[in-house]
Formats: sequence, structure tokens, C-alpha cells
Amino acid sequence: MDLRAGIDGYLRHLELDRGFSAHTVRGYRTDLLDLAGFAEDTGVDDTRDVDLELLRGWLWRGSEAGLAKSTLARRSAATRGFTRWLAAQGIAETDAGHRLKAPRPDRHLPRVLTRPQIDDLLDGLAARAATGDPAAVRDLALVELLYASALRVSEVVGARRSDLDLDRMTLRVLGKGGKERVVPFGIPARRALERYLADARPVLLDGRDDPGTVFLGARGRPLGTRSVYQLVAGLLADLPGSGPSGPHAFRHTAATHLLDGGADLRAVQELLGHASLATTQIYTHVSTERLKESYRLAHPRA
Repeated sequence: MDLRAGIDGYLRHLELDRGFSAHTVRGYRTDLLDLAGFAEDTGVDDTRDVDLELLRGWLWRGSEAGLAKSTLARRSAATRGFTRWLAAQGIAETDAGHRLKAPRPDRHLPRVLTRPQIDDLLDGLAARAATGDPAAVRDLALVELLYASALRVSEVVGARRSDLDLDRMTLRVLGKGGKERVVPFGIPARRALERYLADARPVLLDGRDDPGTVFLGARGRPLGTRSVYQLVAGLLADLPGSGPSGPHAFRHTAATHLLDGGADLRAVQELLGHASLATTQIYTHVSTERLKESYRLAHPRA
């Protein structure tokens, strides 16, 4: 089979059979098409001719080009999934990527905001919302929900009105791999959502057909992930602290604050929608590092 045709078939499998998000499928497409380009440069354009040496050569070229270890690890994982699927479908005789390895990605602790920083940020959003501007009212509800429920950006923009229960203060979301879960939120988020739904959302919709999503952007269309990234980047730009300035910062912050407050690790795992407890345990490391830093600053014999 033509290599690029095989990649298209695998991506359809991820989307239709495995329920991968559009964002994840795009990432796999980018990596695998780069592999296809490298293979074609070496004279390989058929899935039968893909072997371990070719795959290692592709990763080595990326390493020489200065790609981060995390990028190489992601490429390796995407390729192993692809070659495993080729073998399972009988398109390839063997799984060429079974023994493919990449350097372990450097593990960086996620960015976590302090409680005073979160309070100040939400107070600033509330002040903007007090002007009655529909977009400002929406932004307050959006950030309150991101922090309250530790949602991924794809989950919050994909949230639908029919899955929001204001009485019970819960939201049903569709997570990675098409897995559904129900997440709670608190009274401040409920108040912000009630005001947004009653006062701001109808103005944003402006009589157009309702797309059904909770959060709307320009011309009554579903709010996009790029708009959320731009909003959050603006909010975090002037705050001290290193690390990414995207919506995931609120997810990291919520998880860490829950553990700091005594929440059970498995309960936090369920809230976040992590398949593995090991993924959630990164937040225990964050809490430990925060404790160490406080100790160094406060203890007279640190």
C-alpha cells in the first residue's frame, strides 16, 4: 500500500474507531506526513518497505535538527501506533516500529498559579463583567469553569447546553478518546454561568440559529480554542511565574490546589479524566516542590 494512503487510513481509524479528538489527529497527521516525506527522500513510498532502520533514521534526523526530547517521544509514539495498526490490518507483515525508542522527554513541572493570583485574576474578570459587556461576562464564566472543574480547553469549548446542570452544579464533558465524565463546579462558577446564560449569551446569539454549545464567540458561533488561548495568554502575561500561558495552567492549578487542600488522589484523577494514576501524580510533585520552596524561604535553618 502507498505509504501516504496508509497514513490516511490510520488517521481515519483514530478518528472514527478510537474517537480521538480533531486536535490529536492533526498532531498525528503532522508527524506521520513528516515521516512519509523522509521515507520518500530515501526512495521508500510503500508501507511494505518501512523498517526499523528507516524509522530510526527519521528520529535521528529530528534529533540532529534540534527537536526537543518531548517532540521526538511524541513522534516515536505516533509511529509505533501506526506500524502496529499496519500489522494488525495485514497491510504489513511485521510491526516495524515495535522496537522503536526515543529519548525520554524532560519532565517539567507544570505552571501553577498561587491562590492570591487566582483570586486577583478572577476579581479582575468580575470587574470587567460588571460593565455588562457580553464578551466580558462570557469570559468570567469561562475561566471560572476552567478553574472550578479542571477542564481541558477542548472540553470547555465543546460543552453543550444540554449537558450543563446548574441545579446540581455538574457538567458532562467528552474527554480524550471519546470518554464521557461528569465534573462538578462550585457556587461562584454557577453564578457566573447563570448570568452569562441569562444576559450575555442571547446577545452573542443575536437571533441566529443556536449551535447548542455553552460558550459562543463572534456571530453566535461556538467559541474556538484559539480564542480561549488568546484570552488566557492575556490574563497570565503580567503574572510572575514560568511555564506555558495557556488554558492548561488553570487545569494544573485546580488539581494542585485540590491536593493541597487534602483531596484524595484518585478523586482528582477522576475529575481530570486521567486513564492512569501515574499521570495525576505529577501534581503531588508540584505540591512537594511548593512545600520545599516555602520551607527554604521560611525556616530559619533551611
